[in-house]
Amino acid sequence: MKKEIIICIFIVIIIVIANIITQNYTTKSVTELNNKLETLETEITDIGESGEIDKDSIKSKIKEIEKYWEDVHGKLAYYIEHDELEKVETDIVGINSSIETDDYEQVLSKIDESKFILRHIEDKYAFTLENVF
Repeated sequence: MKKEIIICIFIVIIIVIANIITQNYTTKSVTELNNKLETLETEITDIGESGEIDKDSIKSKIKEIEKYWEDVHGKLAYYIEHDELEKVETDIVGINSSIETDDYEQVLSKIDESKFILRHIEDKYAFTLENVF
């Protein structure tokens, strides 16, 4: 009987530790991607006020965002639903295509959608009593 209890406690501890590790990685990844999206949003908003468009800077920022997403997507896919990740990827592609067509209002809309989905992913996979039960 003691042996079974010890094994159960050990398994629960492993699950909690794994969840903490994945939650920390998810939080770090979502925060970093949100920061990159906010930087892009700020640059586009500043463009709207000044009237000057620096397409090279904007294109380099979206390429940086795409590269970062490629790096974290593979790791996040191990434990997050693929549908959730696909929504973010679709928005990033939408941002890129809207930048190519100079539709900056659409870019801002897609950035807001991406940030919402990222916050949703972070909240959905947080280790809270609400999510456990």
